[in-house]
Amino acid sequence: MPELPEVETVRAGLATWVAGRRIERVEVRHPRAIRRHAPGAEHFAAALVGRTIVGARRRGKYLWLPLDGPGEPGDAILAHLGMSGQLLVQPPEEPDEKHLRVRLGFADAGTELRFVDQRTFGGLSLAAGGAELPAEIVHIARDPVDPAFDDEAFVAALRRRRTGIKRALLDQSLISGVGNIYADEALWRARLHWARATDTMTRPVARALLADVRAVLGDALRAGGTSFDALYVDVNGESGYFARSLDVYGRDGEPCHRCGTPIRREPFMNRSSYRCPHCQPRPRQPRP
Repeated sequence: MPELPEVETVRAGLATWVAGRRIERVEVRHPRAIRRHAPGAEHFAAALVGRTIVGARRRGKYLWLPLDGPGEPGDAILAHLGMSGQLLVQPPEEPDEKHLRVRLGFADAGTELRFVDQRTFGGLSLAAGGAELPAEIVHIARDPVDPAFDDEAFVAALRRRRTGIKRALLDQSLISGVGNIYADEALWRARLHWARATDTMTRPVARALLADVRAVLGDALRAGGTSFDALYVDVNGESGYFARSLDVYGRDGEPCHRCGTPIRREPFMNRSSYRCPHCQPRPRQPRP
């Protein structure tokens, strides 16, 4: 699933290519793509035609496009990419993608916006009154690259928890935008085992980990995100190249870039966690 760097890369592309443009045509080609919009496809299309996209915003792994024009003031298109969703800016004459789900055409007759989703776990919906922050995602915490993120509040909340540190980093109500890849990468930089108990962490250790989370997210943003296959691309269909810089994730059996010890892959919450056994030793009292 795309994490913060991938979603932010898409958001920046949308801000460049679709902000300021008026929607003239909406085609819903698969109802599952708008399943979160309860009134259905016809209502979704009618509610968007004639509206102007005035920006592109993000909270964690969610995107939304505030709207202006006829209709209820302050509405927005809310998007979640799921496992394989793509928002692509394409010329109208470009052949349809195999898994094209929704198409938005604009009044200027230029490029169109296409929502493509192979696995159909993602989707679009109309967030009524959601231009500032859609009600559907108010429970999601700010992410660590948000200027309004409160470092000390995060450190205090983290240390109050009785869980493993990786579980905490994946908790979107505590800190958003961090998924399996960047949690593993940040924990390697911080030399912390994924099961380290959060209530045993001192404030300096927690602050240092937050700095490492920010650093790895920043590095990935500059690289356009991480692409392991063709499912994650930016709005122009280009892959990110941070996969070339990964230190632990996906490197089972390969030497640690810091000490040379083979990286170990371990089961974690129905997925995998990667660590260096030497740099990230198992804690004496780990949390499951």
